[in-house]
Amino acid sequence: MRMMIVGAHCGDGELQAGAIAHKYAKAGWHVTFLHLTAGEKGAPAQMDVNVYRDQKIREAEQAAAILGGNSITLSHRDAELTFNEEICKEVAAIFRREKPEFVITHWENSMHPDHALCQRIVQDAWLKAALPGFELDGLPPHGLKRVFHSENWEDMEGYEPDIYVDVSESFKAYLEAISCYDFVMNSSSFRYYDYYKALGTVRGCLARATYAQTLKNSRGLHVRKEGTIPGFPV
Repeated sequence: MRMMIVGAHCGDGELQAGAIAHKYAKAGWHVTFLHLTAGEKGAPAQMDVNVYRDQKIREAEQAAAILGGNSITLSHRDAELTFNEEICKEVAAIFRREKPEFVITHWENSMHPDHALCQRIVQDAWLKAALPGFELDGLPPHGLKRVFHSENWEDMEGYEPDIYVDVSESFKAYLEAISCYDFVMNSSSFRYYDYYKALGTVRGCLARATYAQTLKNSRGLHVRKEGTIPGFPV
């Protein structure tokens, strides 16, 4: 059983659904974090963006290891993503190679253009990966069962959770993993660590658990199911 978490930048997927990833990795799932960019344009003052890119890729690999998964970072540049055939086919080929049953990605509305583009790329790649008419590195077609959207403080317009996943037993590993990122611990513009720790607590209260993370169904599906993802092991 395989799942992928696709984020616009190194750190997005881990913050949004890292505890979910750890939960299902512990249950035997193969988990991959795919980052379309490293998120290097947010480099601290006086640090070269290419140096910061290398740092963020290392941080992503460290975080993924703690969460029981692996990390892939593509070569696209932060804040320069475009929606085009090249990147959609690139992601579709990765879907065929990795063979995930489910993908978790950004919500469709965001203050950050890269986030909004990321979920569009995922949706298009979902189709291309499944259609035999697309030749993608000689790989056979692969159809995802579902795409879910996860919760990010920059993507909250219209985000109303459909699914609450109890991640109480994974939350300690989650906090350790996101602590690998310098921006999470030391940002001067947003208190990432405090926010996502508190969010896990608030969502846990609503799910009648200690900690929870949420998902929103894709493509107009609005079936509320607390505690698990349809088709996933409990």
